[in-house]
Amino acid sequence: MNRKEFIYKAAVITAGVTMAPKEMFGSNHERLVILHTNDWHSHIEPFPDTDKKYPGLGGAAKRAAMINKIRAKHKNVLLLDSGDIFQGTPYFNYYGGELEFKLMSEMGYDYATLGNHDFDAGIEGLVKQLPHASFNFLCANYDFSNTLLDGKVNPYAICHKGEFKIGVFGIGIELDGLVPKKLFGEIKYQDPVECANKTAALLKKKGCNLIICLSHLGYQYEDNKVSDTILAKMSKNIDLILGGHTHTFLSYPQGIFNQYGKEIFINQTGWAGVNLGRIDYEVNNSKSAQILGFNYSNIL
Repeated sequence: MNRKEFIYKAAVITAGVTMAPKEMFGSNHERLVILHTNDWHSHIEPFPDTDKKYPGLGGAAKRAAMINKIRAKHKNVLLLDSGDIFQGTPYFNYYGGELEFKLMSEMGYDYATLGNHDFDAGIEGLVKQLPHASFNFLCANYDFSNTLLDGKVNPYAICHKGEFKIGVFGIGIELDGLVPKKLFGEIKYQDPVECANKTAALLKKKGCNLIICLSHLGYQYEDNKVSDTILAKMSKNIDLILGGHTHTFLSYPQGIFNQYGKEIFINQTGWAGVNLGRIDYEVNNSKSAQILGFNYSNIL
């Protein structure tokens, strides 16, 4: 049994979230709880009870309640999103993204990256809604020079949660072919693997003991298109990739060995706000972060 299987099989169900209990690892270190979403596509309300796939699941209000419940139990919580916040229900068509950003701000999101659908109202439409977002957008492989987004999206951020010094950065998918040119304008797409490794190396040099990539590349493809799995294999300093775009429901984070032979993890929570991802870390005796347990839970 490998390490990934051990953590997964050792997990127990607690309050609707699968977690490996801290006592099983014999550690007294602080815990970091990472909560994450992707591709919620303006699904403000739950799916109707008559829906064939997701009856009664999702909804911003129930997600907020679940987040608040977790925050009440843990002091170090990081809330992240991997893009495609916009588009999918009449709420976006009517409010243009204002409601989505306001709700995420109320939930206390820390960082998000940009998905291709976040440009569905054009750069101007996205910029118009940014004042409603109390959280920061991150993207390391888009050059925003000569656009209205220049200076409004950072490549990375560093935050502290207890013993954790966390580096977070974003990586976006190539917009050309997915988004009409008139909507993304002069944004220049740069090699995601090169930019990810360069940014992760910088964050490592700055002393981060946990480095997270918010990716909107997609989990995996049949061809050689750059995906999260390819990025993971070609990476060097990334610890965790939280993905989006392909609406992939993963039963638990997938372990992949990077260029140094270290196992790193990828997770994605499906779409439409049906699930809330959760991954717990602790700091070990060498001051490195290690996974304590994980799963995503249906928002009922």
